[in-house]
Amino acid sequence: MHVEKFSPEINKVYQIEKHTLIHILSGTGSIQVDFNNYYDWQQKGIFLEKGQYIKFLSDRFLVRKIEFSDENKFYNDEVRVLFKHLISLGYIDLEECDDCKKFLSESVLAENSANIIDISSKQWYWQNPFKANKEEYQIIFDTKEIIDKEYSNSLTNRDLVELINQRGYNAQTLIKDKIGLSVKNLMSAKKLVESQKEIAFTDKSIQEISYQLGYKDDAYFNRVFKNATGNTPRQFRENFDFKNRDLFTQDIIALLKEYHTQERSLGFYADKMNMSVKTLAKKVQSKMNVSLGQLIRLEIINTAKLMLINGESITHISRTLGFEEPNHFSRFFKHYSGVTPTDFKF
Repeated sequence: MHVEKFSPEINKVYQIEKHTLIHILSGTGSIQVDFNNYYDWQQKGIFLEKGQYIKFLSDRFLVRKIEFSDENKFYNDEVRVLFKHLISLGYIDLEECDDCKKFLSESVLAENSANIIDISSKQWYWQNPFKANKEEYQIIFDTKEIIDKEYSNSLTNRDLVELINQRGYNAQTLIKDKIGLSVKNLMSAKKLVESQKEIAFTDKSIQEISYQLGYKDDAYFNRVFKNATGNTPRQFRENFDFKNRDLFTQDIIALLKEYHTQERSLGFYADKMNMSVKTLAKKVQSKMNVSLGQLIRLEIINTAKLMLINGESITHISRTLGFEEPNHFSRFFKHYSGVTPTDFKF
């Protein structure tokens, strides 16, 4: 087992080579895992399996990375729910798990940190993200195992369903009911993520990637990929910019950190970046998989949360963040965070 505490570099891709727990110790901003952005991860534990990647779209994070060496443990039916992601990340909320916090403390971690996996899986089931019982979870994750194994084999939806049903159950209705996606949707999502990884992280030709993923026609693969992402495979490779890590992301985030309490106009940030609003919005969406408006709102919410934690009054916060009235700020905060400022404080 390897444990490391560090401040991750902004916009750097950290490839996951072993089953890993990323413990967010402090910081605000968004985190990208497998081309999806996630927010508000302070005091949460994120579980990643080898083959995934994580990228921090802020330079304010302090994290602890724990790599686990006991590979056999991760094929245990009770544990795999942490690492095999469906429509969201596997994570636990440490604020709701006293045992988790205890085992992630500096003193205990060195002595018995393997236990964090067992405790975390119990906490994950307690959180019950898909509102299912344990037997139903095993059916769902059995299906995910099949999809992970068969996604490149050009199976039709009927082929896939028959293969799943050979296990002795009908998973289609259960999966649709619990996670809101069909088996076909899950297969398509898996193929898309794997194609994105091949395009972003390798020098393989688009034709080679399309054949590898089971597409017999690379023109058809191009159409499917563009419909899903808004970019052709070549555009996606250029925008992700894995090797060069240009300064665009750092520049726009630095601007947001400096001006978000005063400026919310897209035009202001476009002028600062010497771009049209349309060009800036398109580039932010392509490179960061999020809209510019969402980034601005995220900065405002994160600053508000920090001020609330530090005991600032709602009136003072609303004035600092440029709201005309405290009730305007309260409505904004509840709309984008799900709770009122007062509830968040307690």
